Amino acid sequence: MELNTIKDAFDRVAKKQKLSCSKTQEVIDEVGREIEQAMAKMQSTDNGSGCSDQKSILLELKTKLNEMAPMNQLEGSQRELNVGLVKYAKILEKCFNPDISKAYRNVDFDIHIVNQIIASHFYRQGLFDLGDCFISEANEPDATALKSPFLEMYGILEAMRSRDLEPALNWASKQSERLLQNGSSLELKLHQLQFVEILQKGSQNEALQYARTYLAPFASVHKVEIQKLMACLLWAGRLDQSPYAEFMSPTHWERLAEELTQQFCSLLGQSYESPLSVAIAAGIQGLPTLLKLASVMAAKQQEWQAMKQLPVPVDLGREFQFHSIFVCPVLREQGSDENPPMLMPCGHVLSKQSIAKLSKSSTRPFKCPYCPLEATVGQCRQLHF
Repeated sequence: MELNTIKDAFDRVAKKQKLSCSKTQEVIDEVGREIEQAMAKMQSTDNGSGCSDQKSILLELKTKLNEMAPMNQLEGSQRELNVGLVKYAKILEKCFNPDISKAYRNVDFDIHIVNQIIASHFYRQGLFDLGDCFISEANEPDATALKSPFLEMYGILEAMRSRDLEPALNWASKQSERLLQNGSSLELKLHQLQFVEILQKGSQNEALQYARTYLAPFASVHKVEIQKLMACLLWAGRLDQSPYAEFMSPTHWERLAEELTQQFCSLLGQSYESPLSVAIAAGIQGLPTLLKLASVMAAKQQEWQAMKQLPVPVDLGREFQFHSIFVCPVLREQGSDENPPMLMPCGHVLSKQSIAKLSKSSTRPFKCPYCPLEATVGQCRQLHF
C-alpha cells in the first residue's frame, strides 16, 4: 500500500511539473513574439525621422509586457509545483526511515566468514576480477579456493553459449554417478543436444554412430526419448521441416545451461541462488516491518533487541520459505526439539508446552482452545513436518 501511495504522489508531482514546464514555455514564447514584433517595427522605421517612433514602440512593448505580467503567470504554476514537491518529500520521509540501523540486532559477526560470503558471491556471479580485488584488499588469501570451481562452471557455460558442448559433456561424464543420485538426467540431455547438433549439419551416419556410443546406455530407462531421437535420423539436414523441429528450439540451450548451473552448485554443496543475494532480497522485504516494529517498541520504551523472537510475523513470500516452521497459536513460540508440535484428537495442533499448561495433569482432560472437544495428554501425538 505504501508503494501505491508513493507512486500516486509521484504521478501528481510529475503532472504538475509538466504543466509548469508547459506554462513557462508558453509565457516565454509569448514574450519572445512581442519582442520580435517590436524589433520588426523598429527596423521598418525611417532612420532619419524615426527616433520618436522607436521610443513609442519600446513604450508600447513595455506596456504589453506589464499587462502580460509573465512573472505572475510563472509564480502561480511554480507555487503549485513547490507545494506538490514539499508534500511528496513528506510522504517519502513518512514511508522510508533513513536510519535503518534500528532494524537489526547487535550481533558480533565473524568478519572472516562475512568476507568469504562476499567473495563467494562475486565468484558465483562470474565477477572474478572483482572477487580477486576484494580478497586482496580484505587480506583474505584463504578465500581464493572459492574461485576455481566457479571458474570451471563459467568456462563450461561460456562454451555452451558458443554452441560447444564438449566441456559440459566431459564434466557430466565425470559426475555421472552423483548426477544420477540427485535424480538428474543432465548427461542424457547434453547428449541429446549434441546429437541434434550433428543432425543439423546433415551427417546421418555420424549421428547414428554417436547415438550407438552415447545414447544407447540410456535406452533402457529413457526409451521414449531415444525413440524420438532415432526418428530424427530420417530428417537429417532438414530437421527444421520435420515433426521434431522442436528439438532445435534455442530454449533447450537456455534451460540446459540453467540446469547445469543448478547441478554444479548442488554438487559443490551450495545453493543455486547466492546466499548473499537471498539475504539482501529478504532483508529488503522485511525491513519496513522491522523499522515499524522498532519505532513502536521505542515509543513504549521497550528494547526489542532483547527479545528471543519477533512479536509480529514478517511475511517474506513463498520464494523465501525454505522449510516448514511451526508457531504455537497459544504461546506464539516456534516449535523446537524440546517443544515440538503436538497433534490433538480434534485435529488442532499446539506446542507441547501449551498442552502441558492447559492439562495441568497427564490424566485430566482439557478443552481444546479452538473447538469444544476435550483431550488428554496421552491422546496427543507429536507431529513431524
